[in-house]
Amino acid sequence: MYFGKTKQSDQSGRVPPNQNVTTSFPVLHTGNVPYYEDMAKWNLQVYGLVDHPMLLSFEDVKAFPQYESKNDIHCVTGWSRLDNVWQGVRARDIAEKAGVKEEAGYVILHAEEGWTTNLPLDDFLAETSLLAYTHNGEPLTPEHGFPLRGVFPHLYFWKSAKWLRGIQFTKENHPGFWEQNGYHMRGDPWQNQRFTWD
Repeated sequence: MYFGKTKQSDQSGRVPPNQNVTTSFPVLHTGNVPYYEDMAKWNLQVYGLVDHPMLLSFEDVKAFPQYESKNDIHCVTGWSRLDNVWQGVRARDIAEKAGVKEEAGYVILHAEEGWTTNLPLDDFLAETSLLAYTHNGEPLTPEHGFPLRGVFPHLYFWKSAKWLRGIQFTKENHPGFWEQNGYHMRGDPWQNQRFTWD
């Protein structure tokens, strides 16, 4: 499949091993693309090992301080897309508002149709981690996660869950959908952590 690729060597160390740069934005997911006709029915649940569980509307999410980040994203299937501009809410602001308990060490992201992915708490709280509702100045399209997706650019992009509906803080590391099917529990693209055995 052609993604408008350019040479890795042209990118001055910005591209992890075994990746190729694309100027397009491939759409990859499992399950159906959800379409929300009534945003009043959408919410984001923040729960688990927190002092203040929250059930946030889309307007509640957008009331947090807005954060803009420019970064590169790397898909486990082998493509990288450079210079993406996202706007949303910093993940650490959500965590601080919820009051994450000391014993929490991991986060499980819950998306539509029961899809999940896991990441260490430190990755969720990273400076570049956010919950995004725009990409390159435009609202997310349904295919790319409208109304809200995670963006964790230092990990392979499957960790950046689309159609986010829940953030659960846990003590133990629980594998999500792709992790249960052989993908790496962390997924660091610079370490080429694609699969369990990597």
